[in-house]
Amino acid sequence: MTEAQKLFDLTGRVAVITGGAGLLGQQHAAIISAAGGIPVLVDLRALDADELRERMGDSACSLIADITKKADVEELTAEVLRRFGRIDILINNAANNPKVESPGDLAKSRLEQFPLEQWNADLAVGLTGAFLCSQVIGSEMARKKRGVIINIASDLAVIAPDQRLYREEGLPDGQQPAKPVSYSVVKTGLIGLTRYLATYWAADGVRVNALSPGGVYSNQPDSFVKRISQLIPLGRMAGISEYQGALLFLCSDASSYMTGANLVIDGGRSCW
Repeated sequence: MTEAQKLFDLTGRVAVITGGAGLLGQQHAAIISAAGGIPVLVDLRALDADELRERMGDSACSLIADITKKADVEELTAEVLRRFGRIDILINNAANNPKVESPGDLAKSRLEQFPLEQWNADLAVGLTGAFLCSQVIGSEMARKKRGVIINIASDLAVIAPDQRLYREEGLPDGQQPAKPVSYSVVKTGLIGLTRYLATYWAADGVRVNALSPGGVYSNQPDSFVKRISQLIPLGRMAGISEYQGALLFLCSDASSYMTGANLVIDGGRSCW
């Protein structure tokens, strides 16, 4: 193994990934597995065990937990420690992604009518869940004097949503679709959590950073893709695997002197 390979080697390291059944959660797990790590994909639903082993090796596993409940997080932590004896990496990836609703459902997306229950649910998963996982698993890391926490934020943690992307011709302003408020608030909150934890556990060998991806292409309507691509210097949305290199860097010893930072990977959108 070369010195360069050693920098990014995760052999034997156990990574807990919340929201593991989602689009990016599985991409995070795949690169960790490819680097020799052991991904533990956590979600409200389990992934097929045989398919998971075929894609990511025998050590990969899928566990069910509700990260909005501390008891579930404690049980999850105990189970991972029972199986593997260690937790080296926590990736707080779980989040609701409230949709930009069609004109008939504007009460679900526009600020003036955004439902309180939706606000509470989005913050519970994206922010409270990250706090609870960090509190329980991060404390275990601090006791062992080693560990890495990565909070998956968003380019919308550093810039506001451009509501012009969602406009529909012929509708008055008060009826236009909008990116819901809770997403930006949750992702911005994760940056604050990152900085707090990074300084809180700095002396305990726990590094904490955030990764802020831009938009990922996932068969969105052509009109939307064209609009958003015009706001990105690279002229396109990201492919689903294009955050793997950045994630591996943050998980590995290649970033050993990096903590409290927010790594923005957005095709240059936040430059403009």
